[in-house]
Amino acid sequence: MKGRREALSSGDCVTRRSSICVLAGFFASVPAIALAEWQAVEEVRPYSISGKTGAELYESIGARGPEVGGTGRTIAHTTFKLTWTRKYEPQGNACVIVTNRPKLVITYTLPKPSAELPAAVRSSWEAFISGVQAHERVHGETIKDMVKEIEATSIGLTVADDPGCKKIRIELTRRLGEISQRQRQRGRDFDKVELGDGGNIRQLILELVNGP
Repeated sequence: MKGRREALSSGDCVTRRSSICVLAGFFASVPAIALAEWQAVEEVRPYSISGKTGAELYESIGARGPEVGGTGRTIAHTTFKLTWTRKYEPQGNACVIVTNRPKLVITYTLPKPSAELPAAVRSSWEAFISGVQAHERVHGETIKDMVKEIEATSIGLTVADDPGCKKIRIELTRRLGEISQRQRQRGRDFDKVELGDGGNIRQLILELVNGP
């Protein structure tokens, strides 16, 4: 299955002026190999901004931040690519998933000043970007939790009267959809608090813009 980019109304990213954001999830199956331990790969993808004051830096974010699904630009966002090594095995008249190993890459897109900042501004910026990074890392953890839940519910999954291993794929897709929806809701709930009145991200923005 090819990857899809899905725009969420309040999902796994921080936006400049609203809670519109994106989580790109990519699901695919690859040839089966032996089951082994896995660990997510996490990478940061910076984009360049400019300015000598907090207000200028924030204005630059608005002009240069990543565009998301035609809904505007964001301060930062989190995407992931997820592929599976999965083996379906007929056992008698049933089908069983005997191998189901994920490969997960999480990418955090974050702003980065292109030049050295004045000392006072640098202090404000570091407080701001540290808070934004922490916010995005929470979304990264919900993605990892989702993958662990998918793995737990998939390995050993058995569907009776399915020697051709067709029914099991339908059942697995149903389960994965439910797990994915729960993960997205966690992201929306988290952003609602962080981006709401008095929320952490909103406070960080105000402190950056109103600072030196």
